[in-house]
Amino acid sequence: MPPSRQPLSAVLITRDAAASIAECLASVSFCDEILVVDSGSRDATREIARTHGARVIHQDWLGYGPQKQFAVEQAAHDWVLCVDADERVTPELRASILAILPEPNCHAYRFARCNRFMGRYLRHGEGYPDWSLRLFDRRDARWSDDAVHEKVIPDGPVGTLAGDLLHDSAETLATYLAKQDRYTTLAAEAALADGRRASLVRQLLSPLVRFAKFYFLRLGFLDGWPGFVHILIGCRNSYAKYGKMRSFRAEKS
Repeated sequence: MPPSRQPLSAVLITRDAAASIAECLASVSFCDEILVVDSGSRDATREIARTHGARVIHQDWLGYGPQKQFAVEQAAHDWVLCVDADERVTPELRASILAILPEPNCHAYRFARCNRFMGRYLRHGEGYPDWSLRLFDRRDARWSDDAVHEKVIPDGPVGTLAGDLLHDSAETLATYLAKQDRYTTLAAEAALADGRRASLVRQLLSPLVRFAKFYFLRLGFLDGWPGFVHILIGCRNSYAKYGKMRSFRAEKS
């Protein structure tokens, strides 16, 4: 007799996530397995994970995409749910996931991610719905090798589930800005490696187009001051990425 539903592994990659991982693990307790791939935590991340019944293994850092793909390959089950330590599956999303597992009609599923920024969950603009493809059959999908903004690449149709994945980052604004600076550097390097070029006109216009799109068309103004700051940082990132592309290219010429 076939199983009543597809068995599911929750998969996380971690490093020094003790402050947030407990809530995340509690939210995925409905999964048949919880796998944590840690890259050298110096806090109690691994101990907390084991307390919540997770299987914990070590893997030196490979980069975002490769590290997540390594973790997926170590899972006990083919259907995997990939989450970060500072994310939580809401009850509505949990119900949606359990509802499709008996007979999935797609190889992968996406759902909305709701980001907390400056003390507020953003519901508009660039911060929402932030579609995230995180539930998939690893036989028909895999993580990309991107150095930044890694994504799942499916081989077949993708479904959409109701419910939110809450991203409750505890980063300070200074830490967030520093991370964004690293991301723009990685994004600029990846774009140049792909043969893309950035003109001065694009560098100047891109932030303006981005602001108009997310603040006005996507109603970012409804998220108040946090939404305004979040969109401004995104515009800054766009300007910085194209500026770095032009700078890196000039250095090599």
